[in-house]
Amino acid sequence: MARKPAIITPSNFLYYGDNLGVLREHVKDESVDLIYLDPPFNSDRNYNLLFKTPKGQQSEAQITAFKDSWVWGEQAEREFDELLHQPNTDVADLMQALRSFLRMNDMMAYLTMLANRLLAMHRTLKPTGSLYLHCDPTASHYLKILLDAVFGKAMYRTEISWTRSSAHSDAKQGRKQPGNIRDVIFFYTKSDRWTWNWLYTPYEKSYVEEFYRHKEEATGRLYQLDNLTAAKKGGDVSYEFHGTRPYKGRYWAYSRENMERFFAEDRLYFPKSGGPPRYKRYLDEMPGVPLQNAWNDIRPVPKNEYLGYPTQKPLALLERIVAASSNPGDVVLDPFCGCGTAVHAAQKFGRRWIGIDITHLAISLIEKRLRDAFKDACKFEVIGTPKDLDSARNLADRDKYQFQHWAVWLIKAQSYRGKTKGADGGIDGIKYFADFRPKDAKKLVVSVKGGKLKADDVRALMAVRTRENAEIAVLISLGEPTAKMKADAASAGFYESDAGNGRKYARVQLLTVEGLLAGNQRAEHPEYEPDASFKKAKREATGGKQKTFEDMADADEE
Repeated sequence: MARKPAIITPSNFLYYGDNLGVLREHVKDESVDLIYLDPPFNSDRNYNLLFKTPKGQQSEAQITAFKDSWVWGEQAEREFDELLHQPNTDVADLMQALRSFLRMNDMMAYLTMLANRLLAMHRTLKPTGSLYLHCDPTASHYLKILLDAVFGKAMYRTEISWTRSSAHSDAKQGRKQPGNIRDVIFFYTKSDRWTWNWLYTPYEKSYVEEFYRHKEEATGRLYQLDNLTAAKKGGDVSYEFHGTRPYKGRYWAYSRENMERFFAEDRLYFPKSGGPPRYKRYLDEMPGVPLQNAWNDIRPVPKNEYLGYPTQKPLALLERIVAASSNPGDVVLDPFCGCGTAVHAAQKFGRRWIGIDITHLAISLIEKRLRDAFKDACKFEVIGTPKDLDSARNLADRDKYQFQHWAVWLIKAQSYRGKTKGADGGIDGIKYFADFRPKDAKKLVVSVKGGKLKADDVRALMAVRTRENAEIAVLISLGEPTAKMKADAASAGFYESDAGNGRKYARVQLLTVEGLLAGNQRAEHPEYEPDASFKKAKREATGGKQKTFEDMADADEE
């Protein structure tokens, strides 16, 4: 059974951990206004994160961000048992029926995982709240009926279709079905009174050309001519106006007072052939097309936004969802926040937000993204990452790979490729630095030791530095290096800066987690270009302005 929440979230929070535990322990009942989730699609694929690789360096700067596959096992069985004993009997009945049909396979494990989390999300939503679940056709049919069970069939609002790419040409690869170029976004609400702000998209060029054919000579404004008459009489609408009357059987649609106002504002067009005047409706006064559920106007992630994350969504997509279904000051939750596009959009539009992810890699990327985009205007707290030596040891004991990701980030280095399992060649991280000349990138390799240090760890790292043609090597350890290790490191000598300033940096540097956390230690190297190792998020002009339709229309035109 779900435990009572222990913490009320008053501001912006980024959580490292399993979102089920975070939702149950840290998010209060009916405290969230909008939830967007983009869970893994159960595609049985590995998704690699592509880091920025300076010119002249090898393309190994990538690691597995996450593996999108699920296996039925003890955890799935445990969560399935929880589903059978929670209060929502519709969900319990549905999950038993699905298990009878699907058996105990990867799809059933995936649906079990999401069912428990959707129930927790439903609890956190305010009565006026909304949920958007982003998925693809792999499991969308199952997810729809699961959402019906969690929220109730009457709370389904629409299925949004987002065209995420242009046409695929898979015929030569043997594909015998239409190409899949769209994702599905299910929109549900907590009740029948939900937050909604109408948004508008620009008119298509063909529509403008057909209906706004007239141009005002004095101003250049485009307009169409609209009817001023009605078929039914309502009040004093049979009067003569500037020598004209409606055609037989018709009446003026407006009062004499309003018609005179239109005339004074030069909003009327009198046909040369005679007859009643028509109203000039200007294109630049029209809001656009009310938002529909087929979104083919938002392109894939543009180059200036792309951070290398494999399933990154365009910021415009999340801006639309945040703007439509929340107001300034509302709380936006993304429980599978990946590289943080949803929390970025929430911050940009002046919403409060909660982001959750189960990998330190994602948490680190989001931290950097928000700092780059908003600088000091974005205030948030990171919860769940080690803050002291004891919590670092705890993480190392629980998950050595997540510990390695976290430790590498302490010196702002990239995690090395393949950091999930298997041999890594003695490398846990890579950092590029530019010395004097921005395009002349140098390599720094990192090794992380979460267990007991061995006598030959430093000598092994020295060999790795030579093999990788790296200028500097760094060892990050939980334990304190011995005097012999320090002597071995010193024997590697120094790297001298190309700047000609006489600065020298130890070729092999021994750092401890305790020293890095305390700020007493850092990786020493030239830093002509501090972001040589990472893609940088575009700087936002503000951290809390609500975006308008005009802003969005301008962005679309650009």
